[in-house]
Amino acid sequence: MSDPHRQETIHYPASRILDVAKALSGDVRLRILEALGKQPMSINQLAEALGVAQPTISINVQTLEQAGLIVSAQGANREKICSVTCRSILLELPTQPGEGLHHIEEIHMPIGMYSLSSVQPPCGMVGRDGSLIGSQDDPRVFYMPERTDAALLWFAESGYVEYYFANPLPPGVELEELSVRAEVCSEAPGFRDAWPSDISVSINGHPAGTWTSPADFGDRKGKLTPEKWKGGTEYGQLIEWRVTRSGSFVGSAPGSATTLGALDLAFNKPIRVRFEVREDAVNKRGLNLFGIGFGDYPQDIVLSFKRSSN
Repeated sequence: MSDPHRQETIHYPASRILDVAKALSGDVRLRILEALGKQPMSINQLAEALGVAQPTISINVQTLEQAGLIVSAQGANREKICSVTCRSILLELPTQPGEGLHHIEEIHMPIGMYSLSSVQPPCGMVGRDGSLIGSQDDPRVFYMPERTDAALLWFAESGYVEYYFANPLPPGVELEELSVRAEVCSEAPGFRDAWPSDISVSINGHPAGTWTSPADFGDRKGKLTPEKWKGGTEYGQLIEWRVTRSGSFVGSAPGSATTLGALDLAFNKPIRVRFEVREDAVNKRGLNLFGIGFGDYPQDIVLSFKRSSN
């Protein structure tokens, strides 16, 4: 089968180096490129050829598409057909600070990779295959090594999980906005349609805002939730907390008075992001935090850095 999309060489400017490096850093993604080396293949064909689950193939194909290393088209029976775009790549190295960065940089953090936590029963974690990690309602699970594979974690009432992110921006690069994006909802026994919970995010100890989740969603299967999972909670809502030079926002609504200047960001300091239901919250009904492969959105926690265009 001929491949009309393939070129001999693609030239990537310095600003695209991170995309390409990320795409080439995964074993599954390299195997996908190898499989597509001779001819285009569908997602199902790739899954069968590589012996990898279809959702995993889809997620890795998306990363390769974002880097411009493969393209996809709709084939017969509405199948997604993937093709490589080139036989070789040429990278242009950066020559000055910030040139190799995107206008928006993102760090994706698995939900089990928190650095601190404070939870009480009911609580628990689920792996990517839909199986419980350890025992349900045992807070010790939150410090087991297996927690790094979690795709869903929850706790009822008050508590928190806190993540440490690296700062990818070198000294001298001016920041316009810092944002945190995650799929979250309340936590109830099974699930509850009317179960509000005040879920707050703080960055470096400063409040970024509180979002009141209306429910613990379980009325339908999550788009990515494994069939094996029968725990009630199925999906959440994708919420973004933003800190700007003038203040903080939850989505488009005002969140707090915290500004970028108050965060004391530095190249050699971690950025601490805490998801919390505070002890003094009006609606103290816990939270569910969803990772990649669970819920409705194919992502973990995302911390985004928007550089100034000046």
